[in-house]
Amino acid sequence: MNNTQQNTLLGLLLAFLGTFLFALKSIFIKLAYLEGLNSDIVLMLRMAIALPIYLGILGYLFWKKDKCKVLTRATFFSIVGLGFIGYFLASLLDLKGLEYISAGLERLTLFTYPIFTAILGALFFATPLSKRIIIALLTTYLGLWIMFSQESLLSGNNNNTQTGVILVFFSALSYAFYVLLSKNIIGKIGSVLFTAVAMSISSVFVLFFYFLLFDFSQISISHNAWLWIFLLAIVSTVIPSFLISEAIHRISPLQTSIVGMLGPVVTIILAVFILSEPFGIYQFLGVSLVALGVGLLTFRR
Repeated sequence: MNNTQQNTLLGLLLAFLGTFLFALKSIFIKLAYLEGLNSDIVLMLRMAIALPIYLGILGYLFWKKDKCKVLTRATFFSIVGLGFIGYFLASLLDLKGLEYISAGLERLTLFTYPIFTAILGALFFATPLSKRIIIALLTTYLGLWIMFSQESLLSGNNNNTQTGVILVFFSALSYAFYVLLSKNIIGKIGSVLFTAVAMSISSVFVLFFYFLLFDFSQISISHNAWLWIFLLAIVSTVIPSFLISEAIHRISPLQTSIVGMLGPVVTIILAVFILSEPFGIYQFLGVSLVALGVGLLTFRR
């Protein structure tokens, strides 16, 4: 096995591991909700735990002075904006949505961000919207509609399901903007430095936001809840953020997104066994259509 093959194999392994750890996020959040926490507390504690780690990595990079010399003021403020929309805003909307819908439907809805990326690329970056993309769009949203209808029927509360899906849709839209606008910056300063800066900025946004608006005297956290929050911050935030960035560096965004198609499947399987979420023929059909739609987009070359 030559160096190129080893590099590709390692990149695919990193992408798979990162995808698996990201897929655990929805499960940890739902388990924290079962302990009586809400999205505000979960997001605040998640970033409070993650921030020192990202700052430590940033300190190490600046100490090495590796690629930090290319971090100009303009680049830094661009990353500030990306950190806000790609992690703070997207995470806030995602966690709020999870208060209303199942982990499986949340992951499928969030999984539509490549579709948003294609549409935004066509609107703002003159990227052609091909027939394949339109078919992918229709297929994906047919699958989501099936999942949405079943969840509304099972929960008996259509308004809650609708609210949750809309919130996660906007989270996916926010993340799509982040993906589109971050490509050039990652190429300039590298994936590790970009991730460390963006996540640090996002964590600061979150903590500042809640320090201004949140009443800390109302917080009551069980030992089990601390366990889920810690796992969410480390296992499903810090570690996969670097694994995915490095995977993109070693292989490509295309190959990484192909591996990322396993994410919703992993989340749904775990949700069935850990959270006892329902999974029948309609859920299977919905998942299959979403996977097919995103696959049509991902394998467009």
